[in-house]
This record gives sequence, structure tokens and C-alpha cells, in this order.
Amino acid sequence: MRTQVGIVGAGPAGLLLSHLLHLRGIESVVLERRGREYVENRVRAGVLEQGTTDTLVEAAVGDRLLREGLRHQGIELRYGGAGHRIAFEKLVPGRAITVYGQQEVVKDLIAARLADGGDLRFEVDDVALHALDTDRPYLTFGDERLDCDFVAGCDGFHGVSRPTIPEGVLTEYEREYPFAWLGILARVKPSAEELIYARTDRGFALHSMRSPEISRFYLQVAAGEDVANWPDDRIWAELKARLETVPGFELATGEIFDKAVTPMRSFVAEPMRYGRLYLAGDSAHIVPPTGAKGLNLAVADVRLLTKALARWYGDGSADLLDDYSRACLKRVWRAQHFSWWMTTLLHTFESDDPYGHRLQLSYLDYVTSSDAAAATLAENYVGLPYGSME
Repeated sequence: MRTQVGIVGAGPAGLLLSHLLHLRGIESVVLERRGREYVENRVRAGVLEQGTTDTLVEAAVGDRLLREGLRHQGIELRYGGAGHRIAFEKLVPGRAITVYGQQEVVKDLIAARLADGGDLRFEVDDVALHALDTDRPYLTFGDERLDCDFVAGCDGFHGVSRPTIPEGVLTEYEREYPFAWLGILARVKPSAEELIYARTDRGFALHSMRSPEISRFYLQVAAGEDVANWPDDRIWAELKARLETVPGFELATGEIFDKAVTPMRSFVAEPMRYGRLYLAGDSAHIVPPTGAKGLNLAVADVRLLTKALARWYGDGSADLLDDYSRACLKRVWRAQHFSWWMTTLLHTFESDDPYGHRLQLSYLDYVTSSDAAAATLAENYVGLPYGSME
């Protein structure tokens, strides 16, 4: 077999890349080791930046997003017994976030690619990447071989793409955090119209949602925590303790139908290119979910990669391909800092660090009382415009 771009991974990065390339008349084949049902129901992030929403709408895969997505014009920072709204409509006019589950984005992209005759292959075994440092790279899987001009590694942090790069080529930066997130989905109407980020002495909590009937919650827990230690009653009791800290707020409870513990880490591998292999999304970088940047960075990566490949196929110029890693990493490192900052601002660290505790409260007071500080949070949260970080 032969195609122009071989894509490893059918997550949002790989699927969106395949779709955007198709719109430019560039062929691709997507290889995914998991089954379609698993991929379409894998619970992940749900906060889309303004630029991500615009990208999906412009690519004609945003109809359901516009119908069902929840557009938010602000978030609440809750601490010290009070709630403080960060008003996007005032601080970054015309820009907002949309709450729409990552698995829904994946469903929309799969449907679009299959409707267009896209070549998506699920449950593919033993994918391997070869001859990446030549102009004739190829992929093998099972007993088959796929020749291509370029390979896009969109297979996540634990995928095969990044480890294929020879030792010594990449510089890897990593930070592990001394806590994790316990995330749940519950069949209960959200208790607030916008996301609530709560900082308490008991630890961080996040009130989010997926639809008018489904709520999403996160609790800061110990690193390596076993989800079996958290029966439903304990989860609701702890969420109430961390969220019912302002007068008049009462947390609605309901059936919990999904729960999992997510480790917190920051990671960047650079450069995001080796020969004809280009990394995108989680295969190149991971951010703690506090800043809601993971999916959005993947979209930014594949926008740049699509533009670069279109230039190469259009006039043979490799300038954008050569600049791909630098351009991506500028935005990646901005998002890394923002995600680290939000994490350190809102989570409880060592209980015997009263100095750090006071610094957190001081900065929270600053962010919630200064329009300039709040605007910095807001513009990073809704996403910096494309082009501004390239």
C-alpha cells in the first residue's frame, strides 16, 4: 500500500490531521491499535478553546458541537469562603470556551472521515515505523506495509512513535506532581452554570459538566491513589466539603457512572520532528489538566502540520516543515507554564509549608482583584489566537 501521510493514532490529533489534509487534497491512512468503540468512548478532556471550536466549525465538523456544546463566558475561582468570577466577556471580548467532551469530538471526526471515504484502520497490531531519516519512510503492521512520504506520530504519551526516535535525538523535560486527580462522571444536573475551581485546605476540587444532565467532578487525591478507596459516598462527602464553602451553594448528587484516577505530570519532548516523522499532541507533550490545554494543544499542532504539508505538496517548499517544531513549541511552552501556574495556585502541597500557603492566597487575591491579572488568566484560558505564538 502507499499513501502520502501515514498517521499513527486515531485520537483527536490523528483524526483531525487526516480530515484537514483531506480538505487540502492530501491522502492519509490512520492506524489505531484500539477498537473504534473504545476510541469513541474514551473519557478525556472537555474544555475547548475558542480557536479549537473555530477550527472544528471551519472544517465542517462542528455542527453537533454548536448544537450541544455549552458555551461559557467565565469561570469561578472559589477560596476563602467566597467565589470570584473571571469574566471572559469583559476581559477577552469575543472569546470564550465551549464544554464538549473529547470523545464527542472523536465521534464527529470519525463520522466525517468515513463519510468522505477516509482510510481508518482500528485494532491494528504491532505498528512499527521505519526509515524515518530517509525520503521513503514506511509503516508495518501485522503482515502489511504502508509506504508514505511522511509519518505523523499522534499516538499519545505511551505510543510507539516517540520511542522509535533514536536515543540522544530528543531532549525530554518532565515534572511529576505529588498528587493526582480523581475524576468522576455523574448523572446529575450541574449545580452551577460555569466551571468552579475550588482551592481549600482539604485539597483542590473542580466542578465541571458535560451536558445539562451530566456533571464532571475532580478531586485532588494522593499520587498513586487506588480508585477502590473511593466509594461513591466518600466522593460526594468530599466534594461537598470542598465545594459547599460559599453561602447558599448546595451540591446536587446523583449516580456516579465513571471514575478514574489521573496522574499529574508535565512533559515536553523536543524537537517534535525526526526526519520524516512529525510528533503531534500527547506524543510530544503532556500538561496537567488544570489549565485545560491538552486537546487544544493537539489541535494547534495539527493545524501547523497541515499547513506545512500543504505547502510542501503545493510548491515543494520545506520551510514550514523545517519550522514546525519551533512554531509548535512556542505555544507548547506557554501552555506548560500556564498549566503549571494554575496547578500550583490551586492545589494543596505540603501541609507544613505555611509560607507557600500564604503565597497562594496572596496571588489568588491579586488575580481576583486586578483586571490586569485576571485578563492574563482569561486570555490564556480561552486560548491565545493562532499566529500570536508562532
